[in-house]
Amino acid sequence: MMGRLSRREGGVVFFANCARRVLICAHSDELLMTESAGTPIRPVQRSPLFYGWLIVGVCLLINFVSLGGRSSFTVFILPLEKEFGWDRGAISLAASIGLLVNGFSQPFLGRVYDRYGARKVVVPSLIVLGISMALLSQTFHLLYLIAMFGIVQSVATSGSGDPITGAMLAKWFRRHRATVLGVSMAGASIGGMLLVPFTQYLISAANWRTGWLVLGALILIFALPAAFFIFRESPEKMGLRPDGDAESVREVGRSRKTQSVQPKGPLETESWRRALRSAPIWQMCGAYFVCGATTAIMGTHFVPYAVDKGVTESTAAVAFGIMNGLNIFGLVGISLISDKMGRKNLLGLVYVTRGLGYAALLLLPGGWGIWTFVGIGGFSWWATAPLTTSLTADVYGLRALGTMNSIAFLAHQIGSAAAVQFGGEMRDLTGSYFIPFAIVGLLLIPAALSSFTIREKRYSIRYQSPSPSPAS
Repeated sequence: MMGRLSRREGGVVFFANCARRVLICAHSDELLMTESAGTPIRPVQRSPLFYGWLIVGVCLLINFVSLGGRSSFTVFILPLEKEFGWDRGAISLAASIGLLVNGFSQPFLGRVYDRYGARKVVVPSLIVLGISMALLSQTFHLLYLIAMFGIVQSVATSGSGDPITGAMLAKWFRRHRATVLGVSMAGASIGGMLLVPFTQYLISAANWRTGWLVLGALILIFALPAAFFIFRESPEKMGLRPDGDAESVREVGRSRKTQSVQPKGPLETESWRRALRSAPIWQMCGAYFVCGATTAIMGTHFVPYAVDKGVTESTAAVAFGIMNGLNIFGLVGISLISDKMGRKNLLGLVYVTRGLGYAALLLLPGGWGIWTFVGIGGFSWWATAPLTTSLTADVYGLRALGTMNSIAFLAHQIGSAAAVQFGGEMRDLTGSYFIPFAIVGLLLIPAALSSFTIREKRYSIRYQSPSPSPAS
């Protein structure tokens, strides 16, 4: 393996190999008997820490600083409004354009990922993302905000976001696919929980320009070098198997002669165009459109809404952070369950739970509605992402997964952009967020129905019987 690696890559895995050899000595007497000759053969040596978990950790870190930083936009709205006199609709325009650019650039970058791999997409994107976020500290005009946040930063977010890293993680894990995607996306929740209140503190203690500088520095100092040194495209390129499964020496030799036939789903394809002619992708995209609308409108307007209800800016930022913190449990918990059970019913349940949160927000008075929404909605905030990505991989396979994830994410961002702009305009027009919040909340009903009716057992690879191998 080391012969196939570059000098830089070899240095990265050197220490992992040293640790592996030390630990293998304690188990060197472990033998495996073959079925045919009964001759003992040693299992392939492997590290007790599967390298894929290091990649999961880096993806979590990237989501923490990038998506957590983007989530902090909600605490910049009021300072920008005060300093420049911009209304909510004008500031919302920057966020809406950003969501659209993010969505429409995602399929293109998904195709680049499918062809060249994650590191060649993610690393340059993190460089641009960190620099553009820091440059937001120099905002002086609405067009500058739109150009930097809405265009440059949004394209960079597409290159480092979950559709790309999630497609890579799907190669490293099969049995635990939803779990690792949930752990990775938990970084966004942790970022929202910690970075949003932290950014509000920076704004209060210094100014909003300092907030953008610090957020950009976090990406360049922590996420960028981690992705550069740790990312690998697939376990096979490191001589490993998905989930860190062991493989005997004899099985390795046999697999080179005859490939065992893995189960294949009815809709598994190498062409994203062919996938668009089937129903499940449209069901997931339709539900994901609503997911984007219901999360983005709240992610952008939650703090201003809470302030309208008499809550201080600091308290509103803390409430938003708590909501993201609760989502960590929802993300990881529902992902673990989905690896043991089906995915589409849990996906529908997430939309139902979010709908109950919206109902509480609008029907309960003042602070009661806000804190009830934080408690109920928090468990469902990002939970749709690992379920949607995992279900897409289960139904359509891995070969075009970067593009397929990006198409679903495009639907998500179109819903996001429309809802954010609609919310800002309606707030300026009516002085209230009630109408836009009510409309997007009602959309969760068809989103749940669309998810519940996906024919998962017919199309998912998890329910297909393996074909006999040529050797049999």
